[in-house]
Amino acid sequence: MKITSYEVEKIKDPTGIITGDRYEFLLGIEVPEDDELFDEDSSLDLRVILAVVETEERIVQYHFLNRSNGKVLDFGLEEEEEVEVFAFCKEHYNEAI
Repeated sequence: MKITSYEVEKIKDPTGIITGDRYEFLLGIEVPEDDELFDEDSSLDLRVILAVVETEERIVQYHFLNRSNGKVLDFGLEEEEEVEVFAFCKEHYNEAI
């Protein structure tokens, strides 16, 4: 899996219910042909919600999206992929608008 593009936005919580900050990432990803997520006809995005509470960061939610129709795909990240995505999000969340 290769991250080819990304957008990041800080999620606003007008209710004040959420502790800390939340950041939404939309990652454009490229998967190898031998991966079960590979589909010749469509590109994939990975939507990730990163929580930052004081000095602790963690992924609280993620899901794959078919870019062409917006449908959520029922797949999970492999452990090493999740580590890669988490590291990427930690590195870039401070770029949020």
